[in-house]
Amino acid sequence: MQSSWRALAFGVAVVLVAVLGADIERLSAQASDPRIGTWKLNVAKSKYSPGPPPKSQTLTVEPSGQGEKVTSEVVNADGTSTTTQYTANFDGKDYPLTGSAIADMVSLKRIDARTTERTDKKGGTVAQTIRRVVSADGKTMNVTVKGKNALGQAMSNVVVFEKQ
Repeated sequence: MQSSWRALAFGVAVVLVAVLGADIERLSAQASDPRIGTWKLNVAKSKYSPGPPPKSQTLTVEPSGQGEKVTSEVVNADGTSTTTQYTANFDGKDYPLTGSAIADMVSLKRIDARTTERTDKKGGTVAQTIRRVVSADGKTMNVTVKGKNALGQAMSNVVVFEKQ
C-alpha cells in the first residue's frame, strides 16, 4: 500500500512540475517582452503621410496568453477621442479589433525578441500592416504603418513611441 501512495505522490509531483514549469516559462517570456508597458506617442519625431497627426496617443500593452492585450487611446487632430482594443496571440490567426474605423480583425506575428508584425483586416481584406520595433535599450518603439486610412487614402506613417 505504501508503494502505491509513493507512486501516486511521485505522479502528482511530476504533473505539478510540468504544469508549473510551463507557466513559469510563459511568464518569464512575457516579463522579458520589451513591448509590455505604457507607451506615449512622440508627435514631433513621427511622420504621417497623409497628415494630420493625432494630438496624442497612449498605448497600454499587457501580457495575455501567448500574446498581448493592447488598448490605444488617441486624441485625434480634430480633438475627438478614439479607443481601440484587441487581445491576440502571436500565431498569425485573426482576432477581433474593436473601436477602429479601419479594421475589425487583427493578426500578430513575432519576428524576433524586439520586432512584431500586425496585420489589420476589414471584412477579410487587409487594410494595413504595422511593423513594431523596440530599441535595444527598450526606451523607444518605432512603428511603421502602411495601408489605407479611414478615408481610403494610401498612408505610410513612421510613428515613434516612448516608454513611460
